[in-house]
Amino acid sequence: MLKELQEKKAILKNELEEFRKKRNELNTEASKWSAQRNELNRTSRTLLDKAQYYKQERDKHNRNVSESKANRDKCNKKINAIDATIDRIKKSCNLSGPSVSELKKEIESLEFRQQTHVMSPDKERELVTTIASLINEYKAKMAEIERNVELKLAYEELEDLRNEAALCHEKVTEYADKAQEFHDLMIKVFKEGDSIRIKSDRVHRKFVKIQDEADRYHQQFIKTQKEIRELDKTIHSITKRGREDRRKVERLKIRKEAEVVYTQFRQGEKISTEDLMLLQRSDLL
Repeated sequence: MLKELQEKKAILKNELEEFRKKRNELNTEASKWSAQRNELNRTSRTLLDKAQYYKQERDKHNRNVSESKANRDKCNKKINAIDATIDRIKKSCNLSGPSVSELKKEIESLEFRQQTHVMSPDKERELVTTIASLINEYKAKMAEIERNVELKLAYEELEDLRNEAALCHEKVTEYADKAQEFHDLMIKVFKEGDSIRIKSDRVHRKFVKIQDEADRYHQQFIKTQKEIRELDKTIHSITKRGREDRRKVERLKIRKEAEVVYTQFRQGEKISTEDLMLLQRSDLL
C-alpha cells in the first residue's frame, strides 16, 4: 500500500508541475493582453479629452455666433427705424425715387460692366450717358441731403449702423466657420475613440478568457497540492506506524534475550559485558 501511495504521489507531483507551468504561461500571456488593453484605454481617454476640448471650443464659438447674430439683429432693427425716419423726411421734402445708397450701387454696377464687357460703340455711349445721368441724380440728392441737417444726420447714422451690422455679420460667419471646424474635429476624434474602445473591448475579452483559463489551472494546482499534502500525511502515518511496529518487535526480542540472561545471572552464572548492556537496555537492572 505504501508503494502505491508513493507512486500516486509521484504522478501527482508531475501533474502539479504541469499545472504550475501552464498557469504561469497563461498568466504571462494574460499580462500581455492586459498591458495592451491598458494602453488602448489610455489612448481612448486621451482622445476623449481632446474631443471634449473640441466640443468646448465649438460651443464657445456657437455662443459667439448667437451673440453676434443678436447684435446684428439689433442693428437691423435700428436700420429699419432709421429707414422709416429717412422715408418720412424724404416725403416731407418731396425727395422721391431711389436712395443715394441705391444710386451709388447702381453706378458702381454699371461702371464695372463698362470695364469688363465688350460692347459696340453705340451701346457704350448709351451706357456712359446712363452712368452720367445717375451720377448727376446722385449728386443732386447728396446736395439735398447736405442742405437738410436732419436727413444728413439720419444718413450718417444709417451708414454707421450698416457698417456695424456688416461687421456683426462678418463675425457671425467667422465664428460659424470656427464652430464647424471644431465640430468636424470633435466628430473625427470621437470616431477614433470609438474605434479604439471597440478594439480595447475585444482585447479585454481575450484577456478575461485567458485569465479564466489560468485561474482554472491554478485551481487544479491548488487541488493537486492539497491531495499531495494529504498523501504525505497518510504516508507519514503509515511510515511512523511501521517504525513503531519494528521498534516494538525489537524491544520484545531484546526483552526475551534479556530475560534469558537475567535468569542465568540470578542463578550465579557469569555474564559478559554485552549481556550486562542487554540487561540495562531491557530495564531489568
